[in-house]
Amino acid sequence: MKRVWSALPAFLGVACIMAAIATAFYLVPQLRVVPLDLDITSDAQTVTADGTSNNRYPAVIFDRCSVTQRKARQLDANLVQQRRSVIVDPSDKRQATVQSAQSVVIERTRDADGKEETPSVAAANGERACADGLLTASIDRVSVNRKTSVPNGTIASIQLEAVPEGASVKDVSVDAPRKGFQYKFGFNVKKRDYLYYDLNTRSDNAAKFVGEKAINGLTTYEFVSEVPETDLSGLANAQGEAALGTMLTMPASWWGITGRDVKPKDSVTLHRYAKATRHVFVEPKTGTIVDGREDQHQYFMSPDQSEDTPESVRNFRLDALKGTFKWDDATVARQTDKASGYVNQLKWGGVFLPIILAVVGVLLLGLWALLFFRGRRKNDGGRDNDYGQPNVGPAPSGAGFAAGGVSLDKSDDQPTTVLPGDYGNSPYSTEGGRQGGDAGWAPFANQQPSGPYRADPYAADPYAGTQVHGSEPWAREPAQQQPLDDRYTTDYQGTQQEYGTDSYGTAPIDQGSNVAPTNRHARPDDDDTAIIPPAEDYQGRHSGDYGSTAPTYFGQDDDSAGPAVRRHIDPEDR
Repeated sequence: MKRVWSALPAFLGVACIMAAIATAFYLVPQLRVVPLDLDITSDAQTVTADGTSNNRYPAVIFDRCSVTQRKARQLDANLVQQRRSVIVDPSDKRQATVQSAQSVVIERTRDADGKEETPSVAAANGERACADGLLTASIDRVSVNRKTSVPNGTIASIQLEAVPEGASVKDVSVDAPRKGFQYKFGFNVKKRDYLYYDLNTRSDNAAKFVGEKAINGLTTYEFVSEVPETDLSGLANAQGEAALGTMLTMPASWWGITGRDVKPKDSVTLHRYAKATRHVFVEPKTGTIVDGREDQHQYFMSPDQSEDTPESVRNFRLDALKGTFKWDDATVARQTDKASGYVNQLKWGGVFLPIILAVVGVLLLGLWALLFFRGRRKNDGGRDNDYGQPNVGPAPSGAGFAAGGVSLDKSDDQPTTVLPGDYGNSPYSTEGGRQGGDAGWAPFANQQPSGPYRADPYAADPYAGTQVHGSEPWAREPAQQQPLDDRYTTDYQGTQQEYGTDSYGTAPIDQGSNVAPTNRHARPDDDDTAIIPPAEDYQGRHSGDYGSTAPTYFGQDDDSAGPAVRRHIDPEDR
C-alpha cells in the first residue's frame, strides 16, 4: 500500500500534464464553434446622420396611403429595427442553422402639416391597412459551418410573408444563396476584407477593415461594407414576381415630375432601388458582432437611364426609406458582455488552465521524484553488500583496528563465533599471546569473513600474502591428500605427539611438496599474526587436514565455543 501512495503523485502529475495538453488541443477547439444555444436579440433605431437621437423624426418614409391620393407623400418618422437570431434544425456538431426574424416598425410619424401619429401593428395573419405600423418583415434562415461561420449551402432562404393556413414555409420563401458573414464573423478575425451579406439586396459585398475601436472596454475591429445600388424589383417574391411596392406606375403629376419633355398625365414607371453603408464592430477573438450601424437609403427611380428617357424622368428621385439605424445601448451592452464571456472562456481554456495544470503536474512529478530518491537512498543505507553484510559505511582504521576494520580490543560483550572443525585437545593453551609480541586480540565477530583477513609478515615470499577463502595462503598448489588411517607417530615441532591419533589420518607433508618454506620459530618479533589465546585450562586438538587446502583451526574437546588460531606447518621443523 505504501508503494501505491508513493506512486500517486506521479500518476496525478502525468494526468495533469495530459489534461493540460488535452485542454489546449481538444477543449479550446470545441469552444471555437458557433454555439448551439446562440440567441441574439438586437434593437436599433433611427438616429441623425451624426449618430445622435436628438431628432424625434430622423428618418423619412414613403406614405403608402398616398397611392390613392392625388400626389405622392413622404413622412418624417422614427423607425425601430428589431431582430432576434436563434439556432434551429438542422443543426449538429458540424453545422448550425440560424433563424433570424427581423422587422422594421414605424414608431411615430409626422406629415408635412406637422401632424403626428403613432401607427398600430396588425396581427401576423390580420388584414393590413396602408397606415399599418409594420414597414417590412422577413425571416431569414441560413446554415453555417460551426467552425468558420461561413454559410455551407444546406439552407439559405428568406421567408417574405406569413404562412397562410394550409401552406408551408417553403411556399412563402425564396432561395437566397450566399457566401458572406451575417450574424457572426469567424474566430480569430484578421485585419483584412471579408464578405458580408446584405439581406435587403440579397447580395454579398466586401466588408473592409478600417480600424480599431474600444467599446465598453472591449477592443473591436470596425468593418465597413458598401452595398451598391440595387433594383429591388429584380428580387422576385415567392410567386416569382416583383415584390409589392418595388414597381409603381403613376402619372408624372402624381410623382411630381415636371419639365418640357414630359406631360403631367404621362405614365411614368419607377422602380424601387436600395443602397446602404453598413458599419459592423467585431470582437476579433470570437467574431461576435457587438455593435452596428446602417445607413439605409431606398428610393424610386427610373430604371431606364438612357437618352431615350426624358431628362426630368432620369433625374427624378423619391425617397421611400432614408435613415440611419444604430444599435441601442442595451443591445451593445448585452453583446459586449457575451463577447467578454467568450473571450474569458478561450483564455481560461487556451492559456490559464493549461498552464495551471502543467505547473501542478510538474510539481507533482517533482514530489514523486523526491520521494523516490529519498526512499532509494534510505534503502541503500540498509541494504546488504556483496558479502551479505549490511552497509554500515567505511571500515574504521587507526589504532586499535586491524586491516578491514576488525577491532583488536577485546570487549566482554563481543561474542566469539565458533569456527567449523572437529574440536579436540590441543597443546596450545598459552595465555596472553605469543612471546614475540602479538597485535592483540582478533575475535571473529558474528561470522568468518569471506575476504582477506590477514597479511603475511614475510614480504620476501612472493607467494605469501592475502588469504583467499578456502585455500592455504602459502601454498603454490594444493597439497596432496594422504590416505586415511596413516597416523602420525612423531610430533613435528610439538604438533601432535602427545595426543596420538588424528581423526583425519593425515601424514606430514613431504619436503618436495609445494609448500613455501617457512619457520614459525624464525619469524621476527614484529610478526603481526594475531594469536587468539584460549581460555584458561583450554584443551584442544588439531582439526585440520595437513593434506587439504582448508585453513587449520584448533578448538576445544567439547562442542562449546572457544577461540581458535590458525597455524602453519613448516616442513623443515620436522
